[in-house]
Amino acid sequence: MQTLQYILNRNSIQEIIYALGLAGIMLLALLFVRRVVVTRLKRLSRLTVVIWDDVLADVLESTKLPFLVWLSVLAGLTQIVLPESIRSLPFKAMMILLILQAGIWCSRAVSSWVGLRLAVSKEAGDGAALTNFGVISFILRIVVWVVTLLLLLDNLGVNITTLIASLGIGGVAVALALQNVLGDLFASLSIAIDKPFMVGDFIVVDSFSGTVKHVGLKTTRLQSLSGEELVFSNNDLLKSRVRNFKRMNERRIAFGFGVTYDTPPEVLLRLNEEIKAIVNRQSGVRLDRAHFKGLGASSLDFEIVYYMLVPDYAAYMDTQQAINLALLEYCNAQGIGFAFPTQTLHVSSLPEPFVRAGAPEPGKAPVPAPQTGSDS
Repeated sequence: MQTLQYILNRNSIQEIIYALGLAGIMLLALLFVRRVVVTRLKRLSRLTVVIWDDVLADVLESTKLPFLVWLSVLAGLTQIVLPESIRSLPFKAMMILLILQAGIWCSRAVSSWVGLRLAVSKEAGDGAALTNFGVISFILRIVVWVVTLLLLLDNLGVNITTLIASLGIGGVAVALALQNVLGDLFASLSIAIDKPFMVGDFIVVDSFSGTVKHVGLKTTRLQSLSGEELVFSNNDLLKSRVRNFKRMNERRIAFGFGVTYDTPPEVLLRLNEEIKAIVNRQSGVRLDRAHFKGLGASSLDFEIVYYMLVPDYAAYMDTQQAINLALLEYCNAQGIGFAFPTQTLHVSSLPEPFVRAGAPEPGKAPVPAPQTGSDS
């Protein structure tokens, strides 16, 4: 009440009305300018491919109403006389709001820039960018708000030097308590920097396999072939042996088959040459070798090795299917039989003690054993 009484005594009604009018006009002008500039920037963003105008539009749109209101009030307060005891308070309050608003601007700028870059990278199929930007966005926003908090405390009169020292001591205890979480966090940074895999890569981890869908701060998520989502801890994932099939330039294929033992040698030689011709007829294939490998337990074995010049698994299966059908067609036309596991038992004669014991000779009926004992 004393402050209000002081203002009314030291300022005329006209000066107070002028101050209120100036504050109102200032607020309306700021709102109008913000709306016009944001609209112009959004219109400009639809006509250009650069992203700075989109980022600037999002930043200006994030300007909070309390900041604009207090800025207008501060302009009005310059036109009246305030008590000496509170004369600096409006400017201190303005500084606090400015720091908070600056933190909001910087955080929105980071989020907007990362979001736009992610959209562009997703359209371009850039898995590395999709992997990195999420981690970068989180770290930058943490830095922004830590700096904002320190500046805010400094303006409130808090000794941040002592606070930072205390946080350093407490940080050691927190780090020990959260070492698993921090391990996953640093593992995500390692994934973002070293790029052992990216979003969209097909990887195999131990006995699990799937397509990388998201690399987060603590976990990495894969979409398995059967449809379920696999979640791995980043720290455990980097400790495992990861096979990245997306990085394949070529795919090596080795397969074999066997034919029956009654196949003549000259037919085997022609079959080997036909195998080479069949593989060479396939597109996107480089033949490595085709040989009559060896004499199996129940088959004459062939082994063929070739390279697919593209890593796509569907292309490999189409090629292998074409090779198999061509081999079947050729072998059926030439009367070549495919072998399957069989065993033949040859019996030339039975041992003599076995015959004396009453076992029948080959081709004869068994002899009944004599009856012994007496009737009662």
